[in-house]
Formats: sequence, C-alpha cells, structure tokens
Amino acid sequence: MEIAKRTENGSGQCVHLCRPPPAPDLPMQHRGADSGYNALAPPRAYPAPSLPPAPSRLLPSDLPAPHPPCPGSAAVRSPGSRFASSLRVLCSPPRRSAVFWRPWIDDGGEKEQEAPHNAVEAVPLKQGRSLMDWIRLTKSGKDLTGLKGRLIEVTEEELKKHNKKDDCWICIRGFVYNVSPYMEYHPGGEDELMRAAGSDGTDLFDQVHRWVNYESMLKECLVGRMAMKPALPKDYHEEKKVLNGMLPQSQVTDTLAKEGPSSPSYDWFQTDSLVTIVIYTKQKDINLDSVIVDHRDDSFRAETVIKDYSYLVHVALSHEIQEDFSVLVVENVGKIEIVLKKKENTSWKCLGHPQENHNSFIPKKDTGLFYRKCQLVSKEDVTHDTKLFCLMLPPSTHLEVPVGQHVYLRLPITGTEIVKPYTPVCDSLFSEFKEPVLPNNIYIYFLIKIYPAGFFTPELDQLQIGDYVSVSNPEGNFIISQLQELEDLFLLAAGTGFTPMVKVLNYALTNIPSLRKVKLMFFNKTEDDIIWRSQLEKLAFKDKRFEVEFVLSAPTSEWSGKQGYISPALLSEFLKRRSDTSKVLICLCGPTPFTEQGMKMLHDLNFSKDEIHSFTA
Repeated sequence: MEIAKRTENGSGQCVHLCRPPPAPDLPMQHRGADSGYNALAPPRAYPAPSLPPAPSRLLPSDLPAPHPPCPGSAAVRSPGSRFASSLRVLCSPPRRSAVFWRPWIDDGGEKEQEAPHNAVEAVPLKQGRSLMDWIRLTKSGKDLTGLKGRLIEVTEEELKKHNKKDDCWICIRGFVYNVSPYMEYHPGGEDELMRAAGSDGTDLFDQVHRWVNYESMLKECLVGRMAMKPALPKDYHEEKKVLNGMLPQSQVTDTLAKEGPSSPSYDWFQTDSLVTIVIYTKQKDINLDSVIVDHRDDSFRAETVIKDYSYLVHVALSHEIQEDFSVLVVENVGKIEIVLKKKENTSWKCLGHPQENHNSFIPKKDTGLFYRKCQLVSKEDVTHDTKLFCLMLPPSTHLEVPVGQHVYLRLPITGTEIVKPYTPVCDSLFSEFKEPVLPNNIYIYFLIKIYPAGFFTPELDQLQIGDYVSVSNPEGNFIISQLQELEDLFLLAAGTGFTPMVKVLNYALTNIPSLRKVKLMFFNKTEDDIIWRSQLEKLAFKDKRFEVEFVLSAPTSEWSGKQGYISPALLSEFLKRRSDTSKVLICLCGPTPFTEQGMKMLHDLNFSKDEIHSFTA
C-alpha cells in the first residue's frame, strides 16, 4: 500500500442507497452515487453550438461547449449517458505517417535535452521565416484565414476541398486551421504539413509532438469547428444503465477487451467531513505515480495511467472542498482512493457535473496534455551554463513523474506560449537513496542548460523566485520493468542528456537486488561542462557497483582521462557483459547525431533492440 499523504478519516455507519458497495477501507456515514459513461459504449454526439461571427480571433478554449446535466442524486438514479465532448473529431480517418508537424525547438542549438519520440529533423527555412517572424506575422493584423475574422462550422466535405499548398485546411482535435500561411515557417517542411491536408491531422500530430501548443501558435489561422454528426435517438441512453461510472461487463466492447486492459470504474462515498473517490483499476501494477490529481476551483480531475491507456475522472464538484487531499493506492488489488476534505460538514446529494472526457478510458496517445502552474522556488548554478531549477507543485495537485519520463515546460514568450520537454531529476544524487515513509512530492527539479542565443531558456533564466511555469503531465515510453532482474546497466550520456539517467541510476542502485554493475560514460566538451562531477565521483567511491568515465572532446593539456567522441573502440572497451546470457540494458541520451551514431554502433556490436533504450528521437 502506498499513501501520498496521511489524513484523519471520519467515522460512522454506512447507508446503502443504490447497491452494496465494494468493501471500502474507510468508514462511511453516507454513500453518494453518480452517473457516468464508459468510453466503450457507442458515442452519443451533441450538436455543436452555432458560432457567431467574431471580430477578433479566438482560441479553441474560448468557444462554447455543451454543459451536461448534474448526475442523479443519491436517492434517485437517472439513466447513465455518455457526455460527448464538443471537441470530438468527426472528420475522416487520418492518413498515418511517422512524421508530421515539426515542433518549434529553442533556436539556440538547444538540442541536448530529451526530446519526444518520433520527432523529425528540421529542414532549412528561408530568410525571414523563423519563429519570431511567424509571431510577428500573427500579430500584424493580417487575415490569415481568408474569412475576415468569421468562425464557421466545417463539414467533412468542405474540409476535403482544401487540400492544396495555397489552400490547406487541417483538423486537429475537432478544430480546423488554415495552415497555408504557416507553410514556409514550418521547420518540418511543407510536405509534412501536406500529409494531413484536407483531413484530420490529430493522429499524425500526436505521433510526433502532441505537446506543441498549436492553439496558441495557430490561433490566427483558426477557421472554426468541425460540424457534429446528428445525435443518436433520445432513448439511446436508456439502454445503458450506468451507476457511479460502472458499466455492466456485457456492454464492454470486444475490441478494447481484446486489445487493451479491462475498463476501470469509479465510485464515491462520504462521511460528515470527507468525500472519498475510489477508482477500481482492475490492475495490480498500480502505484502512486500512476495517478495524477488536480483540483482547481470546483473542477476535480484525476487521471490514472494504465499501461498505454488513460482513465479520467473529471467533474465540477457540487460543493467546496479544502485545498489539501490525500491519495492512497492499494497495490495488490489496484484500488486508488482519493480523500477530499469538505469545507462544510454537509451531505452531498451528488458528486458534481461531469466535465470534458469524464469517465473516459482511451489510449493515452489520444489524450491532450494537461498543465498546472508551478512556482519557481529556487535556482542554482551547477556549471558555467547549467542550472538546477526547483519548481513547487500547487498544494491541490498530486503528481509524481515516473522514472525515465519527461514533462513539458510552457512559458508565454512575446505573446505566444512556447513549450519544451525536460526530464525531472533529483535535487542531488544522494537525496532519494532512502525514501521517506511519506514521500515529499511537492517539488520537481530540472537541470537545464541556458543557451544565450536561444529562444526558451533565456526567458526561463530570467524568471524570478515566485514566478510561475506551466508543467504538463508526464510523457515517455521508458518501461521501468526493463530494469527488473537486470545484471548490468550501461548509461551513455552527452551533455544534458545526462538528465534522464539520474533517476534511472538512482532507481537501479536502490531497488534492483540482482544488479551487479552500473557504468556511466559521460561525454562533454570540457571539464567545466561536466554536470555533478563531484557527486558522481563520490557515488562511485561509496557504491562499488557504480563506475563513471568522463570523455572530453576539447580537453585542456592537463586532462588525463579519455578524449574524443563516441566510437566503436570506446564502446567495445566500455560495454563488457558478465556473460553471454547476462541481462543487460544500455540507455542513451544526447544530441540527435550522438544518439543515432550510438545506436548504429551498438547494433554493430551485436546488442539486440531489447537491450537498448534511446531517450531521444
């Protein structure tokens, strides 16, 4: 059992209002009941509201969305219904591609940080076609849609007509953009944008960099929203009886039952002072970093990551709650309990109004990124150009970034929100070797190299203590089970490509009893560039399982260590298996050329694909 925060439970006798609840761990006085929908039931589409002519451009978030009714009360049940988001994409299936929509990356050579997988290489842009040039164009007042400020509803048939370079409309998450003016500014090239011309580009967009804030980048190109298909018959929902988000097993579609994990469900209970939301994941490998909870005003959001799927409980609470809450995970049964404290000791008749995608269970790649504002509480120099930033999560957020995963930092720069991926680290190599009984999860640390000629990091460096940075939910495809029963772990890092290695190194030394050796080969330009050199050397001295080798490409004459760049000779000497059958894992991270060359050399040295994990594209 894991608990994120201890809280005092209320006591009392349980009153069953609808059906016997699963044996709860908390005593209860009352039991609430909610309607929900299951993502496996056929969707019920709501007609999109009309879009009046607008004199100024709007973000998709500014457009109205249908508001669902409050769920049924605790005493009287109403038939369950699926809340169809107004953002649902209903245009034709996308043409798949491995590359689409090159994200804006900090333009000062900021390429050492871990990047999302599947990103594509940039193509040369014409003079005057930089990110700053695009921002200037969007603020010039020029009509970039050709609609003179009007927003329209776009049918599938209409979208298909706009499929040429000089007339290119693309649908992303139900909103249609005229990207023709953006063609020459797209770092991935015009051809990549044309892959989605006249169609739904959501899938292609998500494959590469769904973290890009396209709403802000393309807000002046917004044409309107996709027209919704006709709603299903009125009696549709009466056939689907849903209690507290639990859909009868017979109504789970065969497709997801075969291809993915069992659909989770949720319930809620209350005492005089507490409301407990219980999520039944039906999985045994759930822990505290599997669930992310955010509470803003009356909006409550709990996302549970189950393998490659995301289960979301998202409601506007019917009553006010206190800022702090606790999260409890019962690992052996896969149950999550989120305990909220009432502001007033009154009985709730319903949990609240379902919000967008409430009670949905969909592939994680199909979900949008969610951000919360985190406060900068400290920053300190680590090397001459690298700093350790410490951000504090809001007290109403529970978020633990899993080992090997990254988040996205978002900042408004010259009126446009710019996003960049970074991998959280520990505050030092020794801070987490003994985990506390109650984990302290309110701080997130980042080692970030500042590029003076860059676009993002100078702005980040200019932030004052107390300023805010938006931080996304975690992303990444590193699977921690790769470390189980591991005998040898080899880490190859260049520059700030060292950052994803920090928690991998820490976790392996702390939690893998079979581990025989961990070896880090750390590539840098000079001695002054080596991040946490003294800590690495101290760790190697204290733990004989750990070894570190520094390789410099531009050392001084006093340097007596290894020199040069990644090479077959260096790797063949460094990567020594204990035996032909020993289980090994090699992790790489650094600039793209470093990683690409390293991958090729490792394959040439007969390491299998399963024995190699690359943190970069």
